[in-house]
Amino acid sequence: MDEIDIVMRLGLATLLGAVLGLERELRGQAAGLRTHILVSLGACLFTLCSVMVEFSLEGRPPHGAQADVSRIASQVVVGIGFLGAGAIMRDRGQVKGLTTAANLWLTASVGLSSGLGFALTAAITVAIALLALLGLRPVERAIHRYRVRKGLHLDGQGQGPVSRNADELDG
Repeated sequence: MDEIDIVMRLGLATLLGAVLGLERELRGQAAGLRTHILVSLGACLFTLCSVMVEFSLEGRPPHGAQADVSRIASQVVVGIGFLGAGAIMRDRGQVKGLTTAANLWLTASVGLSSGLGFALTAAITVAIALLALLGLRPVERAIHRYRVRKGLHLDGQGQGPVSRNADELDG
């Protein structure tokens, strides 16, 4: 792996992290563009470091030392859980930030994938994620309207769902 390859992988992680972060930024979420770039870039760098350590030790590990690329990747997965947990908040009975936390977790995987050189896999993952984040919004709204018509709606105080029958809703 040469310097150009390293720069390309870091650039890809930055670009794809930015794409995922932009969607969150446009929705006004706390973890937006910069956060997603940093998560993806950091995951990519950890991955590059683990790959480069393996290459540097190949054939001449000091005193039986071994490199394991998967160890650093698994620690990124665990570590991102703490960052994601910080994005989740509970406000007046409603949980907020789950999608942002999941998006951060996904962004870390995109960074790992970019770091390993799986550019197409990372790009396809981002495309599918954007389809889910943006394309499924109308489906969620339709489900919400259906639930309201069937008698389940929010009580207007932000306190969560209240079950009512259809007659009460009409009157």
